[in-house]
Amino acid sequence: MRSLTLIVLFWFTVFTCPSAFAKEDSWLYDFASKTQAQAMKHNVPGYILVFVRKGEPAKVISYGLTENFGEKIDGDTVFRLASVSKTFAGILMAKKVAEKQFTWQTPILEIVPEYGFNRLDPNPITLGHLLSQSSGYIPNAYDNLIEANYSLKRVLGQLAKLEPLCSPGKCYTYQNALFGVLEDYYFNQKSTYGKELSKSIFKPLKMPHASTGRQGLQSSPKWAKPHVAITRSKWRETKVQDDYYRFGPAAGVNASIEDMAIWVRAMLGEYPEIISPEIVKTVTAERIKTKRELRRRDWRRFLKDAHYGLGWRIYDFNGHKLNYHGGWVKGYRADVSFAPDQEVGYAMLMNAESNLINSFTAKFWQAYFETYDAVQKQQLAKQTGE
Repeated sequence: MRSLTLIVLFWFTVFTCPSAFAKEDSWLYDFASKTQAQAMKHNVPGYILVFVRKGEPAKVISYGLTENFGEKIDGDTVFRLASVSKTFAGILMAKKVAEKQFTWQTPILEIVPEYGFNRLDPNPITLGHLLSQSSGYIPNAYDNLIEANYSLKRVLGQLAKLEPLCSPGKCYTYQNALFGVLEDYYFNQKSTYGKELSKSIFKPLKMPHASTGRQGLQSSPKWAKPHVAITRSKWRETKVQDDYYRFGPAAGVNASIEDMAIWVRAMLGEYPEIISPEIVKTVTAERIKTKRELRRRDWRRFLKDAHYGLGWRIYDFNGHKLNYHGGWVKGYRADVSFAPDQEVGYAMLMNAESNLINSFTAKFWQAYFETYDAVQKQQLAKQTGE
């Protein structure tokens, strides 16, 4: 039987019993136990998650193996982040805007002129539209071409010829291919998107295992192999695919849970000299309404409102602001989220294409907010003498 391991990162102290948690975090052990039970029921190969309170040691919960008969998953194990990569793209470009290299109103026609993106439109698609998923193109336009291994330039060329569903900025139209604009821009600057991300984010934040691209993943000392479902509870290891790696800003980042703990801390304001609170507020400000999110299975009973910012989703989770993004590529799932008002965050990485991650993340925040609200209510009662 694969066992549950509880770790506090940075001190590398391993905990294996409920008493290791402060009383206020008993809900977390309960959540961890129920999550493991579901993972075992469905024979999920493995996962790892982290809970971060600003200024406190991170609590990490791991389960399973990197592959069949492989190593135990731990804080150093690297996974693909898939579309969680978009949170990095949002922050990177917000830094570039703050440095006056771009504005959010910069037309993508100026960023990559060769494709002629809506050249004659008086309302051009801008960098802000790209990052806020409001370009107007049909949702997931030409993802099929990405998965068929068409070149980045060919996909962008096809995309530029599409007629939009709506004027830019007027409707939510989720994209992956359009993020290739940023990849192509840095290539034209005799660099790469990965190098820019490393220089501006990975190295300054001292993220020990973060990288981009297939080579970055497979050259990691320890990485989780991808798994796809054969049946509801049976999994098969599969090959790492290049397709979405070629669109790095959309889905090209790799990271360990230690990296994700640092990333969450950065979103909570623990590295203001690298990522300022103003940048975080900018990317998590509501840009476009995302009504479809309100119908998400496992989430819909909690969500009161939903928007997209700049590389981040913004949810009203039973009255609490929650910034979130999920990711899914062949063989992997990933989630990251943080509650700015409570100064806490969470991430989960999985080496299987299991929809259980949707339930796990929703139930995590349900458990956290219910505990938080109960504590707030008790404190208010004490203050008022009730």
